[in-house]
Amino acid sequence: MKDNKKMELAHWASKYAKENGANEVSVSVYDSKQSDVEIREQKIDKIQESIESGLSIKLYVNGRYSTHSTNRLNKPELERFIKEAILATNYLAEDKYRSLPDRELCYNGEEKDLKLSDSTYDAVDPREKIEAAMKVEAETIGMDDRIITVSGSYGDGSSRGYMVMSNGVEGFNESTSFYVSAGASINGGDSRPSAGHYMATRFWDQLNPEGVGKIAVERALQKIGAKKIKSGKMDMLIENRSVGRVFSSLLQPLYGYNLQQKRSFMEGKIGQKVASDVLTIVDNPFIESGRNSRLFDRDGLASKEMTVIENGILKTYYIGNYYGKKLEMQPTTGSPSNLIFEKGSKDLNGLTREMKEGILVTGFNGGNSNPATGDFSVGVEGFYVKNGEVIHPISGMNITGNHKEIWNQLVAVGNDPLTDRSWQTPSMLFEGVDFSGL
Repeated sequence: MKDNKKMELAHWASKYAKENGANEVSVSVYDSKQSDVEIREQKIDKIQESIESGLSIKLYVNGRYSTHSTNRLNKPELERFIKEAILATNYLAEDKYRSLPDRELCYNGEEKDLKLSDSTYDAVDPREKIEAAMKVEAETIGMDDRIITVSGSYGDGSSRGYMVMSNGVEGFNESTSFYVSAGASINGGDSRPSAGHYMATRFWDQLNPEGVGKIAVERALQKIGAKKIKSGKMDMLIENRSVGRVFSSLLQPLYGYNLQQKRSFMEGKIGQKVASDVLTIVDNPFIESGRNSRLFDRDGLASKEMTVIENGILKTYYIGNYYGKKLEMQPTTGSPSNLIFEKGSKDLNGLTREMKEGILVTGFNGGNSNPATGDFSVGVEGFYVKNGEVIHPISGMNITGNHKEIWNQLVAVGNDPLTDRSWQTPSMLFEGVDFSGL
């Protein structure tokens, strides 16, 4: 629900900054709430709640740029705050690329309900929040004698933001989120394997703690007896919940700042093949209740659906307003919204049965990736698979390679995307991956 006083304050701050020396202004006024509960041994280990209101302002003054924020929202203090911020901005170095986006590229004010906010957020009884965290841990009691500890957690958040730009753009966004999670630690003899699990929703009545704790314990138990296997080229099947770790290294070179600073192996690759034919990704900001759905981005640019990769061919970059000007490129948006992957025909079990020999990766550890060259090295954990059968857990192994090559080694995409996340990654099967072990 909109707070007209906050919108009026944003308008006032923008006008006041213009009257006192700013050439262009972008103002955001926001409210946020958050609560967290953590349970151990059916007792409250942590409980906290926070409420915050604030104003942030981007100032464009005589070819110079700065951003400032404050939690003090009464006008007399804001007047002093804005005047001092403008004065300070005049001492900064000039940057000819700093200006608001072209108005025609910005959000036009058209309202569309993306179903991101639960109107019952403030009515949820705190006792129900505690009970949700209790349920997560309670279902693991007596589950296995090797359990060392299990924690159950609940969290939620609510935010509202009002954006006013001096080029005439106005925007409002509002969202809520609820989640439960579990973390489990297991006595594995000579090791202490651990694992976690969570589920998140936009709406309270869709939150279901059942199974979250059990899955965390089961995943930890599966790691007992993990060992290395010999090095070699093998198949690699990455579980859907872990794909994001390696996919993020493919996405980084698409960002404007890496392109502009010559730190991207994707430079000049629009329209060229960068991955296997089975990889198609669409950025869709308009998914109802999507984790990162939006009508505009932080620059005020209007959201739009974009094909990022189509049948392995690169279609677009993530170019925000500033780097668009520096690169002399039309801005798209500076960051992803909801990434939707074209699905295959098999789930994780079906893909596992297709493996002759390889590793089902369920987690990554440490490592590094170079966005300029595409080279990477990262530790993995998971399970050794032979002739479609899971043999035993593995740990202490690494994969090495180059993103320019490995994404062309992608042979199958699963039909199991994680629909409760902004990157709705499915499981992915690669062939001929270099594993380092014994």
